Amino acid sequence: MAALAIAVSFGSVSCKKKVSDADLQTQATTVVVSNPNASVEVKDGVAHLSGTFETQEAKDAMIKQLKAINGVKEVMDMATVAPAATSSPAIETQSAVAPEVQQKVQDAVKDIPGVKVEVVNGELTLTGNVSSSDARKVKESVDALKVGKVNYNYTVKK
Repeated sequence: MAALAIAVSFGSVSCKKKVSDADLQTQATTVVVSNPNASVEVKDGVAHLSGTFETQEAKDAMIKQLKAINGVKEVMDMATVAPAATSSPAIETQSAVAPEVQQKVQDAVKDIPGVKVEVVNGELTLTGNVSSSDARKVKESVDALKVGKVNYNYTVKK
């Protein structure tokens, strides 16, 4: 009876098929292909994950998928998470000037030729070429609106 048990246990161990690194590599590559900035290499049943992920969650999900591959013993995490993208200051602060405020100023100077109203580095800015009398009119019109800080960056023609 004991001999039969030993024979069966040897038989079941020998029937268990070891998955080759090449097969594991193929499966792991199929998983990792969803992130073009990542790569994986399998050696001795260990998946070595490298590359860059947009979020920690995306990286953790990839590791979980790799661990789920039958035959992968361990996942070595050598990947990084990209720093959160920050927008440039001009874009970030552009919303500091409400569109309706910009429109009010544009309406106030619409009859004065050569004046352009724009948001530069998050600040309302007037540019262009104007006569000295028009420059006075622009300043008075815009100041009357009480819209806050305005940069008068236009050139005054004499």
